[in-house]
Amino acid sequence: MPERRRALVIGIDDYKGAPLYGCINDAKAIAALLEANHDGSPNFDVILRTSDVEDITRASLRQDIERLFAHGDADVALFYFAGHGTENDLGGYIVTPDFEAGDEGINLSEILARANASRATERVIILDSCMSGAVGASPSENNNAAPISEGVSILTAARAGQAAAEINGNGMFTELVCAALEGGAADVLGDVSAPAVYSYVEQALGSWNQRPLFKAHLGKVESLRRTPPAVKLETLRMLPKWFPGPDDLFPLDPAYEDTHADADPDKVVIFKQLQECRDAKLVEAVDAEFLYFAAINSTGCRLTLLGQRYRKLAVERRI
Repeated sequence: MPERRRALVIGIDDYKGAPLYGCINDAKAIAALLEANHDGSPNFDVILRTSDVEDITRASLRQDIERLFAHGDADVALFYFAGHGTENDLGGYIVTPDFEAGDEGINLSEILARANASRATERVIILDSCMSGAVGASPSENNNAAPISEGVSILTAARAGQAAAEINGNGMFTELVCAALEGGAADVLGDVSAPAVYSYVEQALGSWNQRPLFKAHLGKVESLRRTPPAVKLETLRMLPKWFPGPDDLFPLDPAYEDTHADADPDKVVIFKQLQECRDAKLVEAVDAEFLYFAAINSTGCRLTLLGQRYRKLAVERRI
């Protein structure tokens, strides 16, 4: 049965007296990536709401969030918000255009409670707003972490008390999230997960004052989007044949190198596949920096620890 994946994507620029300029662009970009995998196959069933098209009020947004996490038959439920965020002694909030003093929007603890109660296998919350790192914290308990149910992951643009930057009409955080979903954070099989997105964003931001935050309680990691695999699947399935044991060497000789006078066409094909594996850090040359020299000097190649992992997946017919 196909996976059932639902996403609610919100982008709000239109705040009276405090407009933003990149949140609608961010929401549209995220929605487009989530709707389809790289090959065009369907991914998330996305509801996109932006403030240039419709009024987004506290009541309507709360209702949408309730509906997203109330679906008991969803495999993955994802909530993305780009807009203003704020916090007070009661916690953090995502802000809606009908904000009022003392009633700015929806408390982040309410969103987390909805996600915690959901029966979806995995629930993902992505917030590109100021102060968004307050989600999952309990001010009444000295800012200690609030409970996060298994299957919930939270990725925020900034930590509690920090602002989220906009650059050239887009949120800096969301721009990096999009790059991660486009393949920057993909594993060898081409799958992009929430932890991988955080790792990509965190490394890319470097020493910026804005720091992303990731909180999760995961027993299983779902793919958020599929991109082209770094190594063809048929090549990965050959690993157990080339390496009968995880520590075995694959012997090489000059006939594997297509520029050599003794090149063997069949061996050359295999060598190109091994080079593909080397580029993905699955294989390394023995006593040489490159596979070329391992072939010319008749040494060989072996699996890296990562390569041993994918060999095991191939043995178990999970690739």
